[in-house]
Amino acid sequence: MTKRRLNELDLLRFLAAIAVVIFHYAFRGYAGGNMSVMPYPLLAEPAKYGYLGVELFFMISGFVILMTASNNTLKHFFISRAVRLYPAFWVCCTITFIITLAIGQPRYTATFYQYVVNMTLLSDFMSIPSIDGVYWSLFVEIKFYLLISVLLAFKKIEKIETYLVLWLLISAMTEAFSFGKLRSILITDYSAYFIAGATFYLIWTEGITKTRLSLLIGSLALACYTAIVFAKLLETIYPTQFNLVIICSIITIFFMTFYLIATNKTIAIGAWNWTALGALTYPLYLLHQMIGFMIFNIAYPAVNPHLLLWGTTALMIAASYIIHKKAEVPISNLLRKLLSTSLVRVRG
Repeated sequence: MTKRRLNELDLLRFLAAIAVVIFHYAFRGYAGGNMSVMPYPLLAEPAKYGYLGVELFFMISGFVILMTASNNTLKHFFISRAVRLYPAFWVCCTITFIITLAIGQPRYTATFYQYVVNMTLLSDFMSIPSIDGVYWSLFVEIKFYLLISVLLAFKKIEKIETYLVLWLLISAMTEAFSFGKLRSILITDYSAYFIAGATFYLIWTEGITKTRLSLLIGSLALACYTAIVFAKLLETIYPTQFNLVIICSIITIFFMTFYLIATNKTIAIGAWNWTALGALTYPLYLLHQMIGFMIFNIAYPAVNPHLLLWGTTALMIAASYIIHKKAEVPISNLLRKLLSTSLVRVRG
């Protein structure tokens, strides 16, 4: 049976992105002390939990990437990920770099060498600072892609459920006993979200089983544990206290939402076309943080903070839509053709 397109995932992507935007604009920038000069106390308290939008992104990725990998070869998987990651990133990184040079000083600086390395999406692996701090999550995603690529290369993707169980068990032990190198390779501080997303995909396609239910329970427990550890770390960075019950409740809501999606209880929401919102999510995530902070630092306090925050948010959404339509789509089409042709020639 052909499965329907899950339009509700596009809505989830957008909500996750907006949560991160509000986290940065209403809390992170000012609370960090050296990012933005504009406080926004009206939303600061709820906005500080918006960073969990990234964890929701990772759950969505676990679902979608397994969907992509299950129906493709390693070659097609590589092309799909490159086409997904690079075009919007190239455009947004370039825009952020230019604006940083134009209005960022003295608070923000960037070098041409830094920009060139960033454009490869390998800056983290080369210990070169990112042009924008939000890029950190892309390096987590890339590690996840590499793990899936290994399974594709050895034609083991059909055994994914077994590997998800192993990944969860190793992640739990690694987090409990702090095995440094293994923690980095297997991204164990975020693996619970990828494992959960992939498990929900299996439930969506093949139904729920005791093993999959156990995977979800274990993933939820690990996700809450790592989230609590991270919240304690954030409290040493920001002048605030996080409510651990709220954090675990939000994560539980993520799991409940995905369960409803995987068991086709959200068809009414999926009947709406959320594709446009989902499409602008990636450019919005890449573009908003540093540019927003630079706008705040120039315009505040001359401009009303409410107008500044919501006006900048609207500007970023509009810019992201234009980038998607006018740049990301045509570059993606061209890149897909080039990669497909190149890989065929190499194989030949």
